[in-house]
Amino acid sequence: MPVPDIDYTEYTNRQLVVVPLGVLAAAIVVLAVATALSGLPVALGIEFTGGTEMQVVTDDAPTEIRDTFDTEVESVTPIAGQTDSYQLTFQADDADPLLEQAERAGYEIESVGERSASFATDSQRQAIIGLAVAFGGMAALVALMFRTFIPSIAVIASAFSDLVIPLALMRLFDIELTLGTVAALLMLVGYSVDSDLLLNNHVLRRHGDFYTSTARAMRTGVTMTTTSIAAMVVMTLVAYAFGIPLLPDVGVILAFGLLADLMNTYLLNVSLLRYYKYEGIAK
Repeated sequence: MPVPDIDYTEYTNRQLVVVPLGVLAAAIVVLAVATALSGLPVALGIEFTGGTEMQVVTDDAPTEIRDTFDTEVESVTPIAGQTDSYQLTFQADDADPLLEQAERAGYEIESVGERSASFATDSQRQAIIGLAVAFGGMAALVALMFRTFIPSIAVIASAFSDLVIPLALMRLFDIELTLGTVAALLMLVGYSVDSDLLLNNHVLRRHGDFYTSTARAMRTGVTMTTTSIAAMVVMTLVAYAFGIPLLPDVGVILAFGLLADLMNTYLLNVSLLRYYKYEGIAK
């Protein structure tokens, strides 16, 4: 697809940063309100809370399914592409009583999985450490590569925003944080750093004026990112149509995160680099 030719000279740095910073501020507000109301910025899957997942086939309505069990059913999710098939989640990590109740109700049980609370706590800790190490390693690598404050902070700020915005959208769309969605967030760190480093290298380390270098980086970067977005959209639609679990959530997170990356790279990052180049700091 053709990459739009943006005339950055028509916009001040403040005009460029107002949109990405406004979206980032809105995302932070969403996460802060969610934390105040529920104690967590995003909902956690059973990998991080402990519990039981059960896939059943029944012609009962969701309200009837909930009434079948003595234990509270956290969620009843229809499985796309499979008639009368539902994914049930419970906070209880003992599946035996739940299986007995499902069998008495005449449900066809297709699968069941349980996770203890202690193991879930360990998984939660490891996921947080993994995200922190990935982000910290990225920040250290960027600082070593550029060794100047503003180009380094531009990459780090973009990567931070690329994580926060999808997290806020996960809360708004009620997508749980699972091992799969954590993997998607880690992938976003990689995507973000890739596009930002491409822009920074063209502007700071190659010949040509600022706007020519930016346009050259955009031709490559926008094409790469939009291609990835299209692939994620197709994956999401196919996975939803065929009832493949987890992949729709991963695809949605990556698609939104990559859209945020386009905004942050070519508005926020460009404005910081232009400030660095033309306000005397680069000299």
